[in-house]
Amino acid sequence: MTTKLSLANLQTVKKTAGVPSYDRASLTAGIVHFGVGNFHRAHQAVYLDQLFNSGVDLDWALVGAGVMPSDEAMRDKLEKQDWLTTVVEQDNNRSGAHVTGAMIDYLKPGDVPAIVARLSDPAIRIVSLTITEGGYFIDPATGIFNPAHPAIVADGTNPDGPKTVFGLILAGLRARKAKGLEPFTVMSCDNIPGNGEVTHAAVVGLAKLSDPGFADWVDANVAFPNGMVDRITPATGPREIGMVASDYGIDDAWPVFCEEFKQWVLEDKFPQGRPRLEQAGVQFVPDVAPYEHMKIRILNGGHAAIAYPAALLDIHFVHEAMEDPDIRAFLAKLEREEIIPVIPPVPDTNLDDYFKLIEKRFSNPKIGDTIPRLAQDGSNRQPKFILPSTADRLRRGEDVVGLSLVSALWCRYFAGTSDTGKPIVFNDASADRLQAAALEAKKDPAAFLALSDIFGEVAASNLFQKRFANALRTLWEKGTRATLQLYQAGKLAD
Repeated sequence: MTTKLSLANLQTVKKTAGVPSYDRASLTAGIVHFGVGNFHRAHQAVYLDQLFNSGVDLDWALVGAGVMPSDEAMRDKLEKQDWLTTVVEQDNNRSGAHVTGAMIDYLKPGDVPAIVARLSDPAIRIVSLTITEGGYFIDPATGIFNPAHPAIVADGTNPDGPKTVFGLILAGLRARKAKGLEPFTVMSCDNIPGNGEVTHAAVVGLAKLSDPGFADWVDANVAFPNGMVDRITPATGPREIGMVASDYGIDDAWPVFCEEFKQWVLEDKFPQGRPRLEQAGVQFVPDVAPYEHMKIRILNGGHAAIAYPAALLDIHFVHEAMEDPDIRAFLAKLEREEIIPVIPPVPDTNLDDYFKLIEKRFSNPKIGDTIPRLAQDGSNRQPKFILPSTADRLRRGEDVVGLSLVSALWCRYFAGTSDTGKPIVFNDASADRLQAAALEAKKDPAAFLALSDIFGEVAASNLFQKRFANALRTLWEKGTRATLQLYQAGKLAD
């Protein structure tokens, strides 16, 4: 027997899972959040739920919003369960479920008047985003906002009928300005270096296309705090839905599974106020950049490093990749010899200890994180998680044997089959051109590096070209495992 997740059924649900101690009817909205996916529901929503459970800041509840087809699907599922979510935290030694109720409404995607009306409500003081690394219209090679992207051009031409998140934000800001209201703070919760600065560039850059004067007002008056977010959160599927039903007796249409660990580091730039998130464990600092570099390059870069050799070796789960001695040794050597040495110091943090924590988190078998999830969207992730470390080392005149191997593994992956000939299913907006370049690169490695919008200045390095070509040739001739072993033995650069 299972119990349908709903406000009316919380007394039954509480027999097997934690439930909110606050009265949901006492919450009022203070934040509109674009991108109500798994990570948001396992991270920002959990911090707010924890804060509300302490009895404070009940006027900072979440209202969901979105622009993608997946947003409509998520809204349909959550509406039927009163916007509640079952969050299952799984560590190596324990598992537990609790229901969060921090979200009290979810605006219908595509309903521009309703979204703009809520954004111009004076009660809304923060607009937050988890729209993935690829959602910011950044040129991968330069890291700079691309005003020529067709979606941005369309919103710049028709600012009253926006289709992008940034167009909706600007419409909301214009409405507030017309009413004489102070602007809300725009807070990115995505894994992008300088995510506040990136969001600022996108919002102001779009505004310039239709109203340069308004763009200047946004530039001068809207706050965009930087933040570092961290919690491993795999995708939800039938397995997770079934586990919540069998283990906890809860019928939840789209629960969230995650690790127990979570971290959030924020700049304290909120002119219209903010919830007291420090009481829920959020760390407020003057400069987030050191924490961002550490997390994005060691954790996200580590994910990108193990994803492709694991896929080529037909490994499905992340913890299984960490159980493979060649992949684990590859990751450790890469991190300790090439990635960590170019990361600036982080206050009160030992980077070697941080990497040991990352190894432990990657090895957690309970959360069921998958290699296909890590391997997706590489055209956006490689330029943010891997290539910056490569560029830093090249600028310092240092070798890039391991980092070049990561790029070569990504190329080999896009040839379309694993080492055993098993077909690979891609999940990348640029999959067609990546595969075409990868297949050509089997004969001429330079063909893959010719993807200048991805590799940028790195592709011009003679050393990187040499290391990449050697690694790719070795992968094709000897296979993934033998190549990893050569790297571990210090013989790949020979």
